[in-house]
Amino acid sequence: MSGRPDSDTGPEAADSPATADQDESHDLAHQSDDLLDESDDLAHESDDLLDESDDLLEDARRARWTAAGTGAALTLAGIAAALLRLIRSAPALVPAAYAGGAAVCAAAAVLGSRGRTRRALWLLIAGVMVMALGDQFD
Repeated sequence: MSGRPDSDTGPEAADSPATADQDESHDLAHQSDDLLDESDDLAHESDDLLDESDDLLEDARRARWTAAGTGAALTLAGIAAALLRLIRSAPALVPAAYAGGAAVCAAAAVLGSRGRTRRALWLLIAGVMVMALGDQFD
């Protein structure tokens, strides 16, 4: 008997404890290789998630800046229109509507800068509608 696996041994030798230990160690080696492969896959997935979260953070930052900038621009436009209508002869409701719309847009700019971009969008729409309604009374 040479002890090689390809030697002619009987079934009683194949079921020996040494053979069972070798099979178990072989199985454990395969399991550890599988775990290493899974951990590599998880590392790649976590890198992908980090890239996606960076993109989401950039999108959120851009939305905040857009909401705040648009709210500030509409606020300035509403104040300027209110002052122009106040100087000229117009009904008192017109400059009040422009000033009210500007105040709503200012609130939208504040909300947008704090990350409440959806509410800021709706407030911007409402502020512009109030200014447009005030323009109808002119």
